[in-house]
Amino acid sequence: MQISTSSNIVTINGNIKKVSDFQEIKISIDTVVTQHKSITIHIVDSLSITSSVIGYFNKLVLKDKINIQMKIGNSQLLELLEDLNLKSVFKARKA
Repeated sequence: MQISTSSNIVTINGNIKKVSDFQEIKISIDTVVTQHKSITIHIVDSLSITSSVIGYFNKLVLKDKINIQMKIGNSQLLELLEDLNLKSVFKARKA
């Protein structure tokens, strides 16, 4: 997995599947949200997302009041977010 940031946009390439992936995502997004209350997360091609990442995104939206918009490249992942009733919470849409 690779992650890059530009202003308030966080782009994640590759599958999100390891604990180290969660830690890398958290560090990158924590840095972005110190300056922005609205962020776009572009998950380019991951087939799934770990529960720790989902929990972290939920905390950002519900507790920290960060406006998240997700652009999802993989339709399987978008369906997963919809099945978990998280598509509207994360404002997820097809990239």
